[in-house]
Amino acid sequence: MDAPSIQYTKTSDGVSIAYCVGGDGLPFLRTAMPGWVHAHRDWELYGVNQSLARKFRWVLYDSRGTGLSDRSACDFSMEAMLRDLDAVRAAEGLERFALMGFSTWAVIALAYAAGYPERVSHLVLVDGVARNDATLDLAVSRADLALVEIDWVLDTEMRARMMGVDDPDFVRRLAEYLRASIEPDSYRAMNAEIIKWDASPLLSRIRAPTLVVQNENVSWTRSHFGQELAAGIKGARFVLVNDVTYDGLPALVEDFVLGTATSDRSAAPAPFRTVLFTDIVGHTEMMRRLGDERGREVLREHERITREVLKANGGTEVKTMGDGFMASFGSVVKAVECAIALQKAFDERNRGVGAEQLPVDVPVSDEGVAVAQPLRVRCGLNAGEPIQDEGDLFGSTVIMAARIAAQAEGGEILASNVVRELCSGKPFLFADRGEHLMKGFDEAVRVYEINWRP
Repeated sequence: MDAPSIQYTKTSDGVSIAYCVGGDGLPFLRTAMPGWVHAHRDWELYGVNQSLARKFRWVLYDSRGTGLSDRSACDFSMEAMLRDLDAVRAAEGLERFALMGFSTWAVIALAYAAGYPERVSHLVLVDGVARNDATLDLAVSRADLALVEIDWVLDTEMRARMMGVDDPDFVRRLAEYLRASIEPDSYRAMNAEIIKWDASPLLSRIRAPTLVVQNENVSWTRSHFGQELAAGIKGARFVLVNDVTYDGLPALVEDFVLGTATSDRSAAPAPFRTVLFTDIVGHTEMMRRLGDERGREVLREHERITREVLKANGGTEVKTMGDGFMASFGSVVKAVECAIALQKAFDERNRGVGAEQLPVDVPVSDEGVAVAQPLRVRCGLNAGEPIQDEGDLFGSTVIMAARIAAQAEGGEILASNVVRELCSGKPFLFADRGEHLMKGFDEAVRVYEINWRP
């Protein structure tokens, strides 16, 4: 398979990122690996790419400061790397896709999957760790950087041999590849930054089916790193291989992704729906103060009220997130009426227990704490055609509803302009709350508050 042509896109901070796409099928994006990726040369050097492109819509890119991307941009922070990844995702219009992180870049794949669970259908981690300082050998690192200063060619040849390959011709080609990928100054900047990358606190937030592949033949990591990584992700599958050239990787990945992708292949646009997100303000602090038993008592009351109001207003509960709900409606008017009814119900509940004037962080006492705890809920509404998959909804319509809800205060209902326009002529009062930049969206979004109080 011939190497695909290089394309360019811009990140949110104006950096040019080079990427290429080969094949058709389920979209699959491989994160770059700073300093050691050159998207165009990858196709010549690694047969893995060609194999995967026969089964997937395989997307590769060069991070900033490397390969064919902007070589002058040498910010290798996690935040910058996530911007590079998301710029490519947006340029290709990928709303839901499989994601692979290799070696150092497993950290970035983990961070993205944790931050955007609605976008990542499958996560594949190859010879990766959750934090890069776990693999650091200070003596080797110092020797490597010292050699960079003396002889850049010799250093890249040494790095190539560390891949564990005995073929002298492959070592030579790999060393040339490394020199084409990054300049010595950028390499030093990269080493200083990536050692700070740490996604270990995010492992419990990974929701995508995850495959962890650990190669016994590589020198830069050990099998127990992969085992620890898999143990930290709910339901992750761990596979130990002895395959220095990764020839068997495509079959492993194909079996894992396509074998568990039935729901993705059947995913289809849902009819036009209005999506409602709710969220308890101060939930984490409340649980910390009240403890599990009393806090759960308050949550059960919140769930009861929400479900009763949804049922009374024709809403469909999509899922609950513990401290909030996602629901959908076939009618935008019904959705707005439900959000108003929810706020009125919680207001009535708070007044009934004498909690309407209490702060959310009301001090803990021995009597009546859970009963008097105020329940202040925020609501966000958006309308469009979400993607439907086995009862769940995802896509930009859903993401925007969640982002709008996050802008609200306790007791508020915020809605998109789409919702406001579809309610034209109805007896609802909308107040312009101005434009807001929402995470994951390039343009600012105008948001409106819906007044529910008498």
